[in-house]
Amino acid sequence: MIKTPILNSIERKFILFVGDLIVVLTKLNVLINHSIDREFISVKLKISLFLIGVITYFSLAYILDFYNLEKVSKRKYLFSQSVYISVLFVFIVFILSVLIFDVSFWRKPLLYFLLLTPLEIFLWRLFFRNVFKIIPTTKNVLYIYEEKSKNDLKNDVEVIDGFDMETFYKVKLSYCINENNLITNKFFTATDKIDTWIINTKGYSNFPQKLENRLLHSILEGKEAISYTSFYENVYEALPIKSHNDSFFEILQLQNRRIRYLHKVFSFLINFILSLFVGSIFLFCAPFVWILNLFFNKGPLFYTQKRVGQFGREFNIYKFRSMVVDAEKFGAKMAAKNDARITEFGKILRKFRIDELPQIISVIKGDMQFIGPRPERKVFTEKLNEITPFYNIRHLIRPGITGWAQVKFKYGETLEDSIQKLEYDLYYIKNKSINLDLRVIFKTVTTVLFSRGI
Repeated sequence: MIKTPILNSIERKFILFVGDLIVVLTKLNVLINHSIDREFISVKLKISLFLIGVITYFSLAYILDFYNLEKVSKRKYLFSQSVYISVLFVFIVFILSVLIFDVSFWRKPLLYFLLLTPLEIFLWRLFFRNVFKIIPTTKNVLYIYEEKSKNDLKNDVEVIDGFDMETFYKVKLSYCINENNLITNKFFTATDKIDTWIINTKGYSNFPQKLENRLLHSILEGKEAISYTSFYENVYEALPIKSHNDSFFEILQLQNRRIRYLHKVFSFLINFILSLFVGSIFLFCAPFVWILNLFFNKGPLFYTQKRVGQFGREFNIYKFRSMVVDAEKFGAKMAAKNDARITEFGKILRKFRIDELPQIISVIKGDMQFIGPRPERKVFTEKLNEITPFYNIRHLIRPGITGWAQVKFKYGETLEDSIQKLEYDLYYIKNKSINLDLRVIFKTVTTVLFSRGI
């Protein structure tokens, strides 16, 4: 009998999205068709406000991480975020409807929209949370690996189970492929309770015939069978460069050429628009930083440093200086989040990302772009390339001011952190797309507003 598969995270997010959409459209209907005085109503106004409302809500939801299933399961987070996001939503829509369309409202329906929208969003999400507390969400995993990977077994199991995040997978059974491992009836019975096979081997030619037959039987029962690399890429949105099996070949397939020309046009537009926007902010801030620098951060205004760019070529990167003048008198050192070399004024520059603004010069010169792997210094790239042969692959594309690794990983302070970030950089290079670029832009906004990530 085919077992009904457990809903995966994408399916659960879609259900959550549809529920949100129904609530938002229902409340916008109250605002537009019942709250606004009829003399102001028109087809243009209706379409415009519906679009403004939907775009506003889902932009806030995405930027504020409202579709993080792990956080949705926590009641405290659920209440605070539901109220916070929905209150922002109703306030913005109300203000925009007044400023753009200059309408007047009936008070009672308007109060229904302003007060009941946060309540309904919260109740819907509370219902969603409670339903999925009853419905099983975690998949039981059979992990297949090779004998030479035995030393990494504990780490691989922790990765599947989740270090500091909910993966919705749990290793219940593992099997090492070698000639001495017998497949018993007890093992077959145990596989009946497995939902997913995760396979971490170089190939499948060394699979015992009984195991192969059991795998095919499980697939026909509707169970999931994926490679370890596919699991890692789907769940962590990164590439597992420490895995020594099939990931080696998958990592080499980085030249994703689908819709390349469309993405190039999009990248050009993004770089052009953001250059105008960030360049204007840079020109506006520069005089103030210069004046304050005279009193609170004496020394040069700019900090110039050689970084490794596309194809390994070095270029100059520019920043407002945030450290003491002789910050590297004892040699090159990676910056840390609470670095003692950062001046008090420099902390303010870093907190609001003002120190990053002069990098627009490198973008205009063509050495950088807005989205891509962060450029590193040659002294560190040489060390990192000795540790992992994959590090130089990140130089296939121009470096960026922000990137997938910056919005997905913590502040990098060690070479080990840089290797971890490399997994995200390679994922970006492999899966480069308009959608992924938009996600980076949105998450960068979150990073700047709430001091996360970078």
